[in-house]
Amino acid sequence: MLEREEYVEQAYFFRTMRARMKEDLPMQDAMAAVREEILTTTKLPLAIDYMVGELRHQGVFGTAMAKLDHYFTPFQSYLIGEAENEEGRFDLIVALEILEREAEFRARGDSPQCVFLYEFEALCRNRLGYDRGLRAVAGDAIFDDDWRAWIEIVARQVGIIDFADLIYVRSGHYQQQQSRLDRDEPAQPVLFGDKEGRIARANRHRDPLLLFSALHRQLDYPQVPRPVPPDETLLVVPQLLRRVDRLERRLKLMEEEQRGGIDLARFYSSDKNKPSES
Repeated sequence: MLEREEYVEQAYFFRTMRARMKEDLPMQDAMAAVREEILTTTKLPLAIDYMVGELRHQGVFGTAMAKLDHYFTPFQSYLIGEAENEEGRFDLIVALEILEREAEFRARGDSPQCVFLYEFEALCRNRLGYDRGLRAVAGDAIFDDDWRAWIEIVARQVGIIDFADLIYVRSGHYQQQQSRLDRDEPAQPVLFGDKEGRIARANRHRDPLLLFSALHRQLDYPQVPRPVPPDETLLVVPQLLRRVDRLERRLKLMEEEQRGGIDLARFYSSDKNKPSES
């Protein structure tokens, strides 16, 4: 776990990089410029120097983040690696926004429950791989052995068992219900509180997005950025101009035909300087 000032500077770094990318600046130039703005009392400038070097030699910087596993979490490296994958459809700008909001949340104070729910929702909404993604989530230092064992269970059973049930059976609310009914079951580590358990129970067999929305409202962790569809209105004006141009040409041909015929000679180009064939 890092100090608060590290997360504050990380959030600024991801936010500024996202803004510079929208301005179509070269990645390595933008990263080198942001490096001068970062607080030098943190370790982030050293990490940026290493990422810039990796970017110049390899063309990517996700591999550098993976090697700096003592500073960046495996989930951060996984998101950037998926965004830089040429065969994938995950946008790097969306990845930076996800990491920015997570760093801001950690700077305010985090909890294992909120971190897991935020990162798992990010995997779901962007259709990233559960196996590798949850393995990266489990590598975070905020999770202890009980959390890692449960995340491994989620990786095996997600899609087979309702995610709300997976949360409910590991909540304090479930333990209270079992003790009230005098049911003797093997004790499982409680990972979620009473509130999370009641929300999960209320959303069983429903759309998982409704569960995520309710947990976000009640636990007040960051909202996962959603992919923004491209703005097609920017293409409307050029398309209209091309259509108007074609209509004008057709009208001119119709007017010439009504005046006595179309002069086809102008459609043939004569090159007088072209040497004649012998």
